[in-house]
This record gives sequence, structure tokens and C-alpha cells, in this order.
Amino acid sequence: MPKNGLMETQFDGLKLLNRGKVRDIYDLGEHLLIVATDRISAFDVVMPNPIPGKGIILTRISKFWFGMLESITPHHLISSEVKDFPQVCRPYEADLKDRSMLVKKTKPLPVECIVRGYLSGSGWKDYQSTGQICGIPLPKGLKESDRLDLPIFTPSTKAEIGTHDENVTIETVKKLLGEALAAYLMETSLALYERARRLGEEKGIIIADTKFEFGFFNDQVILIDEVLTPDSSRFWPKDQYKPGGVQQSFDKQFLRDYLESIQWDKRPPAPELPAEIIEKTKAKYEEALRILTG
Repeated sequence: MPKNGLMETQFDGLKLLNRGKVRDIYDLGEHLLIVATDRISAFDVVMPNPIPGKGIILTRISKFWFGMLESITPHHLISSEVKDFPQVCRPYEADLKDRSMLVKKTKPLPVECIVRGYLSGSGWKDYQSTGQICGIPLPKGLKESDRLDLPIFTPSTKAEIGTHDENVTIETVKKLLGEALAAYLMETSLALYERARRLGEEKGIIIADTKFEFGFFNDQVILIDEVLTPDSSRFWPKDQYKPGGVQQSFDKQFLRDYLESIQWDKRPPAPELPAEIIEKTKAKYEEALRILTG
């Protein structure tokens, strides 16, 4: 791994399919190769500085959760060991080691399946202005970071890099994908979140909310992308939880808070990150990995 972090990959002979906010995806024919770089995004904008080792942490956490959740839904992970990858990948083992996944090739569904168990982030802002999140009415008088009696499914559309995801109602998802598939996504996402929330709390982490993605593999809907990482979830230390305001976190909320404090307008280009912010963000990701996986 480059000392200053891996910002992007360039693999001659491999077909680059997509360079996302964090992941570089290569088309290997029958399968895909997903490489988690050390890029970090906030407010849907990629920062100019990497967080060294972040991609390795994300891959390890995703691998942990795929194993924990596979009895609820099948997933796309085939292997995260370079020795199992096609021969064409071997010359790039140094960059691939510990930060890549060989996965099934799917047709991704055009929604992000967000589950919220606590009132935070954009959900808190929506609640303050409308008393609802994604058309779901919530009880009056809730405080920021309050635990919801029942987790709620609050999907969003997928955004292009540099644009913002848009929260939508379950009715919108039904119109987009049909009632049966929308219901399946909601039920499966809520079941995944419930299992993860219980396991997280046993280990001392509150999973306030998270995002799942699904795709079609043959005629089956399976879990894809990353799962329950500090990039796709809000992780709070259970022993410091105190509703009524912003929580301490093990995720990139720390970075978001910094960017809010300097009054960045959330449009590209993103500002350079100070060394202190990079180090503290890295430490939070490392702590999440340690607590979850030991």
C-alpha cells in the first residue's frame, strides 16, 4: 500500500468498468473485481486527500458482515483472497491485497435501501421541517439521535458523482420496480438491519442507520456493493450515547462535521484536508474495525 494511501488504480490489461466515489470496478468477463481505494467522499463529493488504509478497513468490515448476514440473503462476494482471482490479476497483487473482492456480476437496482433506527442526519432535518422521513410520519416531540420504536425503510435514488442522492417514498420505489420487488427490498433491508443492530450493540456499537444495495444475479436478488461499513452507516459508541444532539461516531460524520465547520458549500472541488483531520478519520475507521471484528 502506498504510504500516503491509494487514491486510484491503473491496471493495464484489465477493463475499468467504473470509478466510483471510493471503488474502482473492473470487468473480468464472468465476474467483477472491486477495489476499495482510500478515497473518501462527503456530501457526495470526493475529497482530494485519501485516508491511508481506509480501503483495507472497508473490505475487512464488508467481508465480516457478508458472513454474518448470508443466512438472510445471498450476496455477491466470491473471494477477497488474491490467490483465488483470475491469473490476469496477479501482477497487481500488491495493490489488490486486503482491499479487493472478486464478486458475481449483477444488474444493480437503481435505489439505495436505507434503514434508519435512530433520528439523525438528513432524516433529522426532514423530521424537523415536516414531521416525516420519506413520507413516513413519526411521533411528535422526538429529539435528535432518538431511537425509533421501529426501524424505518427510507430509500433514495442513486446519484452520479458530484450530485446528491434524493430521498424518495416507498410508493416511488413501487412505481419504479413494482410492488413485489419493492416489498422484498424493504423486508430484507429491515431484517438485515435488525440482525446487524443487535450484533453491533452486543459489541458496543450503535448502528444508527445504514445503506444496502441489491442487484439481480440471474433471476435472484442478492446483496451487493459494500455492507455496514463506516462509509455506508452511522456507527456510534454505545457507552457514550446520549440523545438530544449529535453523537460521537466511528464513521465519516467526523469529516462531515469538519466540512460543515469551515462552511464549505458542498460543491466540487472539495477543500484540502488537514493532516489532523485525515489522521482522526483514519483512527475512527480503525476503531470500528477493531470493535466489530476483534
